[in-house]
Amino acid sequence: MPDTYDLIVLGSGPGGYVAAIRASQLGMKVAIVEREKLGGICLNWGCIPTKALLRTSEINHYLTHASAYGLSAEKTGFDLAKIVDRSRKVAGQLNMGVKGLMKKNKIAVVDGDGKITGKGKLSVVKDGKTTEVAAKHIIIATGARARDLPFAKADGDKIWTYRHAMVPKEMPTKLLVIGSGAIGVEFASFYSDMGAEVTIVEMLDRILPVEDEEVSAFMLKALTKQGMKIHVGAGVEKLEASKAGVKASIKGQDGKVVQDDFSHAIVAIGIVPNSENIGLEALGVKTERGHIVVDGYARTNVEGLYAIGDVTGPPWLAHKASHEGVVCVEAIAGNKPHPFETGNIPGCTYSRPQVASVGLTEAKAKEAGHKVKVGKFPFIGNGKAIALGEAEGFIKTVFDETSGELLGAHMVGAEVTELIQGYAIARQLETTEEDLMHTVFPHPTLSEMMHESVLDAYGRALHY
Repeated sequence: MPDTYDLIVLGSGPGGYVAAIRASQLGMKVAIVEREKLGGICLNWGCIPTKALLRTSEINHYLTHASAYGLSAEKTGFDLAKIVDRSRKVAGQLNMGVKGLMKKNKIAVVDGDGKITGKGKLSVVKDGKTTEVAAKHIIIATGARARDLPFAKADGDKIWTYRHAMVPKEMPTKLLVIGSGAIGVEFASFYSDMGAEVTIVEMLDRILPVEDEEVSAFMLKALTKQGMKIHVGAGVEKLEASKAGVKASIKGQDGKVVQDDFSHAIVAIGIVPNSENIGLEALGVKTERGHIVVDGYARTNVEGLYAIGDVTGPPWLAHKASHEGVVCVEAIAGNKPHPFETGNIPGCTYSRPQVASVGLTEAKAKEAGHKVKVGKFPFIGNGKAIALGEAEGFIKTVFDETSGELLGAHMVGAEVTELIQGYAIARQLETTEEDLMHTVFPHPTLSEMMHESVLDAYGRALHY
């Protein structure tokens, strides 16, 4: 007889383990199935360890520019093995934290590869041993993996995915980054600040293409100023790895193909959902390009089966997965949560400079039929930014002219990944421009620029 639960969660990433915890809090008997490490990709191989690496490169940047702050730091250097070790220890610490949360919330952890074998049934295989489990409700939270180039599979030696790039055995001297989404730009920033010569190739006409066009343009100039070479509207047509490095054939916007040699290449061209070999086909679960189709409560077209996180649709973000998980479980419990929507999900890129946004870009707002009012405020007009030595960047806000609704906010500059939550809260509370204008922001802080950007949209900026 299988072990029986109220809810089984397949996958323990930030969507899966959060869903399991909330279900336990609501009185359900819960099991979570994981084939690798608790915490999933984000905690072990994504969000958290990359931020540890980026913190190292940020400090290295400050060390090599110490004179700008009246300091001297001679003979700076680094130990790559120790950098990687610190990143892995950070991930390990948080992995142990998730284990503690599972124990605290009395959630059964079943190790192994899980596969749905029928309605409400799962088999879990570990080292040749099979465990059968069953539940009325099953949440699929299996995540996704890096997409390979069809003509050049990542080998972990010279051609890397994000997982390889987090545990390098050697520091690249000349690095090719294919793709300029958040992952590509973050690794480009890390390796550039650690001394590598970096080239980014982006197929679309601008880098960070999901961001506001003005943010993309600013980042192009900022990264180029740092020494990166950036090709937009371009593609890598051929990639050949050898013991010496990587030879790339790059087709530019003008149609010409040029060859260049690199020590290493990182492929950051998107993700592939982990929806194969988990039993979806037999149940007739609806998918689109491998991603499981769900409604606002994470319900699939099969009763009792749900899906959250990267295995479903965009945006593919950890905090989106966590929120989906909570909404899903609340609905299962018979509560009446608001159906999940993506419009208030902030996005962050932890490069140097940082990028953050929430809501509609100016272009998308206009496409949606809004008559907009747009405000902008530059970092150079903020006292705290100047004192920090971080006076490059801006904050942009987009409002509906008629209602005063905050349609979107877009930031580029120091610490904007921390600031964006203010606007995320404002959108969640359906705040208008008047509410934001009358809010008192502390001085001196970077957050004052948020206030000034709102004021600027209505011709009332005070400090620029």
